Amino acid sequence: MTTTADPKEAQTYDFQAETRQLLDIVIHSLYSNKEIFLRELISNASDALDRLRFEALSDESLMGDDDHLHIRLDANPDARTLTVSDNGIGMSRDEVIENIGTIAKSGTRELMKQLKENPNPEATAELIGQFGVGFYSAFMAADKVTLVTRRAGQDSAVRWSSEGDGSYTLEDAERDGRGTTITLHLKPTDEENGLADFTSFHTLQDVVKKHSDFVAYPILTKHSREEAVKDEEGNPIEGKTETIVEEKTLNSQEPIWTRPSDQVTDEEYAEFYRHISRDWNAPLETLSLRAEGRIEYRSLLFFPEKAPFDLFYRDQQWGLRLYVRRVLIMEACEELLPVYLRFVRGIVDSSDLPLNISREMVQQDRHISQMRKWLTKKVLDHLAKLKNDDHEKYMTLWSQFGRVLKEGVSSDFENRDKLLPLLYFQSSHDAEKLTSLDEYIERMKDGQDEIYYLTGDSRAAIESSPHLEAFTEKGYEVLYLSDPVDELLAQSVFEYQDKKLKSVGKGSVELGTEEEKKEAEKELEEKSKAHGDLMGRLQKSLDDHVKEVRLSTRLTTSPVCLVADEFDMSPHLERLLRQTEGASGMPSQKRIMEINPKHELLEKLQARFDADADDALLDEYAQLLLGYGLLAEGSDLPDPAAFNQLVAKLMLQGI
Repeated sequence: MTTTADPKEAQTYDFQAETRQLLDIVIHSLYSNKEIFLRELISNASDALDRLRFEALSDESLMGDDDHLHIRLDANPDARTLTVSDNGIGMSRDEVIENIGTIAKSGTRELMKQLKENPNPEATAELIGQFGVGFYSAFMAADKVTLVTRRAGQDSAVRWSSEGDGSYTLEDAERDGRGTTITLHLKPTDEENGLADFTSFHTLQDVVKKHSDFVAYPILTKHSREEAVKDEEGNPIEGKTETIVEEKTLNSQEPIWTRPSDQVTDEEYAEFYRHISRDWNAPLETLSLRAEGRIEYRSLLFFPEKAPFDLFYRDQQWGLRLYVRRVLIMEACEELLPVYLRFVRGIVDSSDLPLNISREMVQQDRHISQMRKWLTKKVLDHLAKLKNDDHEKYMTLWSQFGRVLKEGVSSDFENRDKLLPLLYFQSSHDAEKLTSLDEYIERMKDGQDEIYYLTGDSRAAIESSPHLEAFTEKGYEVLYLSDPVDELLAQSVFEYQDKKLKSVGKGSVELGTEEEKKEAEKELEEKSKAHGDLMGRLQKSLDDHVKEVRLSTRLTTSPVCLVADEFDMSPHLERLLRQTEGASGMPSQKRIMEINPKHELLEKLQARFDADADDALLDEYAQLLLGYGLLAEGSDLPDPAAFNQLVAKLMLQGI
């Protein structure tokens, strides 16, 4: 940053590095339809008016005598400038630096990383929209942008200006009243490259009608037209004209949610969605709702087509816009929907809430609680309808927000029965298609009364698990739960449609018909007696790591695997917990080692044990079996160096 001696004079600042990169992308490669910049500036002005109206509820002096809230577009064809102004909340000097000089939002590095990895214009537009930095789009149409703003309640104003070249200047300025004025020094008209004449009344009229007709404040401009001069009798005088300048309102101002849905086009809904969400894609689905009865309110909800980059960020701001009698009260009211529906965008407009309701009051208000319950039910019902009536569209939504919906199973007991049929999982049935629980049940074998699943880091990791061997051999389908949230789901759902959920990595396994189960049990009992002393010897060697060594009914080819007791946590959950802050020192839980009773290795171990029960090599083989089981499931070895030494020793003995 460079400054002059007098702090009241212009000061030059460098943009934040990420902002410079963002500006370059916006200016040179972002949109073919450059009229979008006007939509973004109008949306920002509308937001400033909303904030003023909200803050004025608790401080009437902010509004003062200037209560005709509006947005104005002033074009000067001779100077090639377009000015967008409002009498909203305005900004202080610090707010200008924070909001325009930097990207004032978490995840900046993530944004820039994604922009570099995926530089095509459509993907870039989506990321820019998600990040809410539409102000920079002004540089698509302008060589220079000047902003003069004055914060409501303050006497001083500030001027910001930049040519989009990596720096900007700030200086004290004057402005009559609060608000913001943005002046764009327009580039030459270039229709082929999307640069219309934005000083033309008809161009401005068309852009506002297309993108901003629903804005709740009047968008004003002056329209000049030539009219013939008339004589005293009212007849036009040939060759004489006069210029008539009229004030025109370019938008209808009617809130879109108050209009019957059959009178609103899909494009109008899409533009409103873009306005409130800062997502530059059209919504995947639109839901217009009206509640009547003891409390009345309207709601307009949208399901996005793609997940925002910060969907799983801790400090992500989410929630519906809350209006009271068309006055914006809260930009993100989290209390209107449960957190697992945080991807839903939209508004709720109530007639029964007080205008000065605070966030603390919202959290306790019974009307809000009733609205939340009703809205949640409507959203889940619509998801179920979408799943049944337009499965392809539902699967598009699931690919983006399925992990979020799964969160609701462990947090919203009241709606669990509505959520479970909506869930999809990978399974051993089809490597390409996901399956629902209902579809799994339809394919269950005769006599099967359990839904089998296994958790893991990925499909590939689960498919290679030895725990699946018996299930694969006998043709039993297993659900692959590879999302981190699946562990919470498995801990909270114990049955579905009277079918118990059973982890193939826990407890004992009994597969087949009743006759086959009895025969397998009898065979296992005989082998357990034959190898009982050996199992005890191995258990003694591994006492610090396992709680039991026993023969297995789930292994067909692998020599060994590790399983958990029925109510213990899975190894996948244990690994996830160790990755969390403060849990690295968590003690390992002891599990059960199962040995394949049909594997040749067991017979050779038995022979060595029969020859010498105190043979030291039995201890080494016990450690190797433990390491084999841990590596097979993706867990860490307790002592990797010692394990490597044993493997090397075994290799030397075999050469």
